[in-house]
Amino acid sequence: MKQWIKSILGRARSKQAGEKGLGMQGYGKAGAGKTPWPGEEKEIGSGKMYIIAGLGNPGREYENTRHNVGWLVLDRLAAEGGIDILEKKHKALVGKGVIDGQKVLLAKPLTYMNLSGESVRELVDYYKIDVATELIIISDDIALTPGQLRVRKKGSAGGHNGLKNIIQNLGSDEFIRLRMGVGDKPTAYDLKDFVLGHLTGDEKKLMDEAAKRGSDCIRMIMAQGPDAAMNAFNAKKEKEKPSTEDKKAQSDEAAQPNKESIT
Repeated sequence: MKQWIKSILGRARSKQAGEKGLGMQGYGKAGAGKTPWPGEEKEIGSGKMYIIAGLGNPGREYENTRHNVGWLVLDRLAAEGGIDILEKKHKALVGKGVIDGQKVLLAKPLTYMNLSGESVRELVDYYKIDVATELIIISDDIALTPGQLRVRKKGSAGGHNGLKNIIQNLGSDEFIRLRMGVGDKPTAYDLKDFVLGHLTGDEKKLMDEAAKRGSDCIRMIMAQGPDAAMNAFNAKKEKEKPSTEDKKAQSDEAAQPNKESIT
């Protein structure tokens, strides 16, 4: 994995040298390995800052897989905000910047999916953010149709092992999460093989479009709050299968144990 990280950093730096990025009005530009906040040490624990973590698995073999759609959204958000996710700390690749006037830290945990909570806990403890209002987790969800988005302010892991580990490490399920639909596995597929399968063709195009909407959703959460984002992005499709977490929310957090698991 060390070789893969070096490759990622090298590709990102080459891209940075060849272009100025996609800076947009109202966005700050953060260079690789630089802090965009003067006197960062003094800023820790004071003021509002969002930690936005996209869940996935490190390694070239996992790039553009269904399980890594959280990284797709994070990459889109980073590109639009002119933020480079290059610094390795707290068991993650991180990038710091300002989006729409709001300080953010974008993180890709490098612990592999099932131990994502170890990295998230380190980030939360170091920056001393309020978990319920300043932490946003982006993950895949097989209970949602491909490309569909769902925002929640709290709830169960819904069978997702990455979310489960985050809840265990934080000791709370009260944090904002954006779930990205990848669809249910075909009958003949093993669940692990499905979520670790690569996005190709029309499915990749669909998820790239969903990543753009996911980035818009994150920005709305920061600007207007999660309730506004829920109203704007949680529209149900006519034949959508309700997810485990939705059932839990509808029954005042009294759901039965979920039998699904995601690697």
